Formats: sequence, structure tokens, C-alpha cells
Amino acid sequence: MLRQLVTLSALVLASAQVFAAECAVTVNSTDQMSYDTQAIQVSKSCKTFTVNLTHDGKLPKNVMGHNWVLSKAADMQAVATDGMAAGLDNSYLKSGDARVIAHTKVIGGGEKDSVSFDVAKLSVGEQYMFFCSFPGHVAMMKGTVTLVD
Repeated sequence: MLRQLVTLSALVLASAQVFAAECAVTVNSTDQMSYDTQAIQVSKSCKTFTVNLTHDGKLPKNVMGHNWVLSKAADMQAVATDGMAAGLDNSYLKSGDARVIAHTKVIGGGEKDSVSFDVAKLSVGEQYMFFCSFPGHVAMMKGTVTLVD
């Protein structure tokens, strides 16, 4: 009986760790203006979702900085364009831009940042994109975010 209880407890703990892992993702960026991830699936069962952004390059953020920005697909280009004027100190995002669902700060080589957001901000059937708002990067550094069961 004790052995069965220990086994059951271990299974519960293991599945809890796996479940928690589904509510986070690590996205790496490089000096070659790229992310290592092009698609992220967010489970509706997650209350919050965390994106851990890393930059394994060597260049400083003012030269090859990257961030991770989430918006509706229809808003992506406008958010990136409007953000150019905001400058590096504002992570190339217009202050108070309601089209931005979540974002990290701009990081340089060897740095990391993370952001957590409320999954309730996403809707099934809506198209979402993540992208880098550093000027000119949105053309190559982008991917999809999909809300799934």
C-alpha cells in the first residue's frame, strides 16, 4: 500500500512539473538577427504564460538588440513602425501601446529577460504574432502564437 502511494505521489509530481513546463517557453535570439523558434502554442489551461528570451550573441543591444513582443497579427507591422520613434530606452515600443499584449525589454549579447502574461488576453481563432521591434528586425524575427486546448 505504501509503495502504491509513493508511486502515485511521484506520478502526480511528475505530471505537475510537465504541466508547468507547458506554460513557459525559452526563445533564443542571435547576432544573425534570428529567433530559434517560429511558432509557440499556448494551452488554454495555463493561467499565465512565460516567455524567457535569451541572446546568445556577442553584440551589444544598441547594435544587435532583440526583444520579444506579442500582438495580434494585424497589429504587428504598425506596432513595429510606431515603436521606431520610441527609441532603445523604451525597447522600441510606443509608451502605453494597447496593441502590445506582452513584451520583454531589448537585450544584447549574453543577456536575458522574461515576460509573463495573462492567457485570458488571447482568444481562440485570433491570429497572434511575436516579433522583435528593434528597427528593421521584424522582417526576419517573427513567429506565430496560437491558443490551443
